[in-house]
This record gives sequence, structure tokens and C-alpha cells, in this order.
Amino acid sequence: MYNMHMIYEDERLDDLQLDGLKIIQNKKQFCFGTDAVLLSSFSNVRGTSTVIDLGTGNGIIPLLLYGKYKPKQIIGIEIQKDIYELAVRNVKLNNLEERISIINGDVRNIKEYFQAGSFDQVVTNPPYLKAGTGIISAADAMAYARHEILCTLEDILKATKYLLKSKGVFTMVHRPQRLNEILSLMKTHSIEPKTIRFVHVNAKLPAILVLIQGLKDMNPSLTVEPPLIIHKPDGTYTEELNLLYGRN
Repeated sequence: MYNMHMIYEDERLDDLQLDGLKIIQNKKQFCFGTDAVLLSSFSNVRGTSTVIDLGTGNGIIPLLLYGKYKPKQIIGIEIQKDIYELAVRNVKLNNLEERISIINGDVRNIKEYFQAGSFDQVVTNPPYLKAGTGIISAADAMAYARHEILCTLEDILKATKYLLKSKGVFTMVHRPQRLNEILSLMKTHSIEPKTIRFVHVNAKLPAILVLIQGLKDMNPSLTVEPPLIIHKPDGTYTEELNLLYGRN
């Protein structure tokens, strides 16, 4: 008999160290990393918001957003059936069916699932690499998570424009190498870049990630926040990163 809470082969149960939440992860699929934690903190979701996570994977972003902000409603959409099923299991594992919903769907066909302007906030941790670039994993799930095979950056912005209410908030984590493209596409799709924060492994190295937030149908005005540094010179985590992870 299938048990929603059972841990199966190649799976592990991780404690999120946040509000008692846990997550089942499959080591053969894409497990969450620092970027998901940083994105959830940077999102600064309001408690009254309806939020959608585009490309939710195993449901890590909805779980973190709930743990941090307790928004009114969170929906995650995931195209890969087996990963969608894992996300559903994670929602049920934490007894959050009334606050988090997971949909097995394609961001490119977003109009089939929602009416225009249905959400206050859109968040996403999309594939960072264009199709045909970098080393593509032999495992489909890993390749889809890292490369724009099933969904491109423009697909994300098209869906965001459709989903957000006017003045709604878009938050994304991505690679700084694609920042020019990101900003251009945001403006093309009526999402005005408002806040940027670069993430560095340490203070001496170039940024490895960029956190971006924009508002729909707003006037230009951009703030670049102080950089987020992951490691101190001695290699230990900075106080800010420990705080984001809930470490004492």
C-alpha cells in the first residue's frame, strides 16, 4: 500500500530548521541549495498575499515561504510528473494542504490554469543555463532543473506578466552573467526592476548569484543593496547567512 509519508529508495528526509517543517528529497533529482534559502528570504512575502512559485520542483520554495511568512495562499507549478508528486507528498507531510497547492502543469501554458492578475507575488528559481550550453546531466530531472529545456527565461517573464496584479511583486534568483538579459526581459514584460542584491562566496570573489525583485506596471527606480557574503575570510559562514538558515 502506498504511504505518502514513507521514505523510498534514493530519498532522504531533511529538517528545514524552520517552524518544524521537513522535506523529502530524492538524490537522483535536483535537491535544493543556498539559492532557494536566499530567494525565500529576499521575497519578503506579505501575510495577505497570494503567491505562485514557477517551477516549484520538490516544493522547497512554498515550504520556506510558509515557514517564514505564512501567506494567505501559495501555489507551486511543476511540469515533471514525478517531481510534482514529490512536492505533493511534501505538502501533505507537513499538513499544509489548506495553505499550499501544487499543480502539475507547464508555465508556457499558464493561461490554461489561472485567470490574468490572479496573484500578488510571483517567485521563481528557474534554470540558469540556456539549452545547449554547459555540461548537460544524463539524468533528465537534473538537466531540466539546470538548463532551459522545458522553460526559458522569457517564458517565465511572459507568465509573470499574465499572473501578477498591477503593482504585483516578482522575485527571482539567477546568475549575474545573464543580468543584462534579465533586466531587458523584465522591462519588455512590464516588470520594472526595483531591487538587486549580489551574492558572493566571499568578499574577494565575483558574485555567483543575483537576487532580483521587480514590480508590475511601475515607474523606473532601481536600488542595488549591499552584497550578501556567504563566507568569512576563515571559511566559516557569515552571521547573515547563519541567520538566514536559522542557525544560532
